[in-house]
Amino acid sequence: MNAPQYDLADLLYLLARLRDPADGCPWDLEQDYASIVPSTIEEAYEVADAIERGDLASLREELGDLLFQVAFYSQLASEQGHFDLPAVISDLVDKLVRRHPHVFPAGTLQSRKGDNLANTAAVVTQWEEIKSAERTRKGHASLLDDLPVALPALTRAQKLQKRAARVGFDWADASAVFAKIAEEITEVQRAMTHESPAKVEDEIGDLLFSCVNLARKLGIDSETALRRASAKFEARFRQMESQHAPESLQTKTADQLEQLWQQAKAALAAKPQETSRSD
Repeated sequence: MNAPQYDLADLLYLLARLRDPADGCPWDLEQDYASIVPSTIEEAYEVADAIERGDLASLREELGDLLFQVAFYSQLASEQGHFDLPAVISDLVDKLVRRHPHVFPAGTLQSRKGDNLANTAAVVTQWEEIKSAERTRKGHASLLDDLPVALPALTRAQKLQKRAARVGFDWADASAVFAKIAEEITEVQRAMTHESPAKVEDEIGDLLFSCVNLARKLGIDSETALRRASAKFEARFRQMESQHAPESLQTKTADQLEQLWQQAKAALAAKPQETSRSD
């Protein structure tokens, strides 16, 4: 027998049932906006993980889990008389129509044949100009006002730098950032010798911020780059573990561990590589 095919209306009904004070789910009834934030962040990362692994079956499931988070917040707001999921969707469509005048020239979803922008860069520039005008209408005094503090640190650093670059506060090119990185490394070394742990932390932060700047100038997303570097490290370390038990690794000298590391790198490099994504 075929599985039932549910739709958005069914999802809204399900959430209303889960949150029904009479016979809903005790756990769901205890939740509020703040309590489900960790789950939302986790689900977003699981979507990213499925994409990076090229696992479309998992992506379908993870997108559903992320959609459930959006619907849950909307259900809470609906119960309090603020807004519901259809209102969220309506606002989203309205905003995207407004930000794509080259696709919807009359400002309506049905309008067509706008002025074709020359390239993607022109579209991005227009998008940012429209967003800037929206921030002004909302009363934001600073270019940085609407950047969430809860963003991952690397992502937020990159966004802060991009915003500052809009007024010309930026490095001329990527090569100019190398001198800054070298300067920050020297300051870390100096702090390690002469300063407190808090000062060392401060200088390490400056060094990381400069590395994010370099990645940005090269068109690389720092968060993605570090996730991939972590995945590469994990694969190589697991390869070492597959050849030597943890107890055995603990008895190795630093030179022996380095040799095993190089062997793990070579072994993984010789294996057929996934072709589901391009690095």
